[in-house]
Amino acid sequence: MDVLVIAGSKSDEKIVRDLEKILGEQKVDYRTEYCSFHREPNKLREIVENSDAKVFICIAGLSAALPGAVAAYTDKPVIGVPVNSKLGGLDALLSIAQMPNGVPVACVGIDNGANAAHLAIRILGICE
Repeated sequence: MDVLVIAGSKSDEKIVRDLEKILGEQKVDYRTEYCSFHREPNKLREIVENSDAKVFICIAGLSAALPGAVAAYTDKPVIGVPVNSKLGGLDALLSIAQMPNGVPVACVGIDNGANAAHLAIRILGICE
């Protein structure tokens, strides 16, 4: 598998569909999981550590800890998609963009799953 998409909630499904469309059109091998880091930390760790994905895309709102947690469990590229659920999504964007040194997470625009898919494709070296 090339890309593992992890969304923190089913309420993020529109963003998931947007990026799945692009990954599908580009014939990227991907899978989608729904898992909240705050509610299911052990399940998230298991998902990440047992994945053979080359790139992770994490979709999260509010405190948006999901991308950072995934980055803590893997040394593979992690892309965070902040969700506009409160404060116009600024809270989620800042949570993703301000990761500590040594735990990098790429951050795309608020609700911009499409750009996350395009970035994953570029990371994988697939020509569009």
